[in-house]
Amino acid sequence: MIALIDYDAGNIKSVEKALQLLGEEVVLTRDKETLMRADKVILPGVGNFGDCMQNLNRYELVPVIREIVAKGTPFLGICLGLQLLFERSEEAPGVEGLGILKGEIVRIPDKEGLKIPHMGWNSLHLQNNGRLFAGIDEQAYVYFVHSYYLKAEDPSIVKATTEYSTLIHASVEKDNVFACQFHPEKSSDVGLKILKNFADLGKEA
Repeated sequence: MIALIDYDAGNIKSVEKALQLLGEEVVLTRDKETLMRADKVILPGVGNFGDCMQNLNRYELVPVIREIVAKGTPFLGICLGLQLLFERSEEAPGVEGLGILKGEIVRIPDKEGLKIPHMGWNSLHLQNNGRLFAGIDEQAYVYFVHSYYLKAEDPSIVKATTEYSTLIHASVEKDNVFACQFHPEKSSDVGLKILKNFADLGKEA
């Protein structure tokens, strides 16, 4: 079973639909016992960093997420879910992120001819053999919607980058923690393959 963390953030239903399309058993929940029991857990989300951290705290999900990660359950952050895994964001000065991974979230720099938020399809440069990208071609296109981007402290955890005004760390992986700035659930066949790779983790054992 794959559990999607329900903390009143946007875009959760489209992730649920994509996983159901892949034939996965999915539950949308904020119940601690259900989350701890899940084979895999996803933190999706679209919204404001500060508001969403407030929601995670309000629903007492922060210690639950840390416990899930600590016990080795495969964990995937999508879009804002990636950003929340890190220490802080310029979008919400003074608000602490989950701090599970080291790095910060900063605003995409203004550049003539480029709109912010960055909305649309961009190609990925793959590096460091990310398990989410098994069977995915170099320069495959995925769909982004964001105004802030990740600068990871440790370059070895970065598995995909893209260029939009600057170099953006588009996907990271460390041990059982995975995250994508882009939306795999909106990225056509490439995105479904990425979600399938996550869903299949551990099944080959």
